[in-house]
Amino acid sequence: MSSIKDRVIDIIAQQAVLDPSDVSPESTLEDLGIDSLGLVESIFAIEEEFDISVPFNANAPEESEFDISSVASIIDGIEALVKEQS
Repeated sequence: MSSIKDRVIDIIAQQAVLDPSDVSPESTLEDLGIDSLGLVESIFAIEEEFDISVPFNANAPEESEFDISSVASIIDGIEALVKEQS
């Protein structure tokens, strides 16, 4: 089974219509051309992939506890949520 990091990068790459090799942990969603709708779709896809609930409010992203500042921060957040759940 692929790592959480690889699976999150695959999901983000799909949303950005990029090859996963074009998505680095240092990338921001803005760098990748992902807008607010793409972000919401990415969060839904991640929640479905990992069977978790991401504490993210699309209406007020700046108020969310979930850090979406970079791909690495998203991966860290998902790893923490998956660990909490198990």
